Amino acid sequence: MYKSILKPLFFLKKPEDAHHFTFDLTKLTFNLPIAKSIVKASFQLDDPRLEREVFGLKFKNPVGLAAGFDKDAKLIDEMAMLGFGFIEIGTLTPKPQDGNPLPRLFRLPQDESLVNRMGFNNGGVLNAVERLKKRKSDVIVGGNIGKNKVTPNENAVDDYLICLDALHPYVDYFVVNVSSPNTPNLRDLQEKEPLKQLLQAVKTSNDQKEKPKPILLKIAPDLTDGQLDDIVEIVLETKIDGVIATNTTIDRSNLTTEASQVEAIGAGGVSGKVLAKRSTDVIRYLSTKSNKAFPIIGVGGIFSAEDAIEKLEAGASLVQVYSGMIYEGPGLIKKIKKGLLAYFSR
Repeated sequence: MYKSILKPLFFLKKPEDAHHFTFDLTKLTFNLPIAKSIVKASFQLDDPRLEREVFGLKFKNPVGLAAGFDKDAKLIDEMAMLGFGFIEIGTLTPKPQDGNPLPRLFRLPQDESLVNRMGFNNGGVLNAVERLKKRKSDVIVGGNIGKNKVTPNENAVDDYLICLDALHPYVDYFVVNVSSPNTPNLRDLQEKEPLKQLLQAVKTSNDQKEKPKPILLKIAPDLTDGQLDDIVEIVLETKIDGVIATNTTIDRSNLTTEASQVEAIGAGGVSGKVLAKRSTDVIRYLSTKSNKAFPIIGVGGIFSAEDAIEKLEAGASLVQVYSGMIYEGPGLIKKIKKGLLAYFSR
């Protein structure tokens, strides 16, 4: 139904308009009493064989919703009804910000990919906290945190700590995002010394809390092997809990969409099928180089159970989807879980 009816309708709208329309539609329909039962019956699949314990948290299944879809924690309960094992909100910043000018989200249907330069648009961390206080589901929630655009890199630590303090009672794990290509100079924080200092500060603040939460680092797919070696060293030295691999890519070389069309879109990070191989390669490299010393959440180009299994075989403990759900529909989560059950039963 999604691919034959809903997707063509959604794709008639501009991408960001379709996103907001989907949010409104989901909020309206999923909370109707009869709809709740239908959605759960259609999309949920629970099985003890899917359960995973990773960085001290018990996940009902290893399939999560990546950050960027529900930036402001508006649809946690509704997304939980689709059968996700965990949901990552954000990226959240201390102050609300509009993000980059429109248009800033683009489809590349021929490549089954997306280009975005959203720029951490969100209502601010305190706005999200008020919604988190009201959530009803027990799904695991991660808080993806970043810095405001106007905050210089030398003061970036302050922004991350503000978000950590505000969200700490309400999320189950944290993700330090220094890998978005859409905030000027943000990726400079992935350099060895700034990153080490940032993670150490976040880790120290977290450890002082009554109940410390797992801290993960989200990295770009565009890092060199030498930079990935630094990532392994930093993760082990700072003793954070894991890595999310990967964010969107600035590499356009594997796109088959007409070059002039891609150039007309302009700057932005690419996600979707075009990212699949590189993200898997990064997962495999980190897992091998570290001798599986820390958990990895694999994200990038997961459109099927086979794609998810590829990430797990490369060394991921959990996986996340976003672009795949846009192209394949919400039934993708259940399809992945069915495929994983078959894979685990071999």
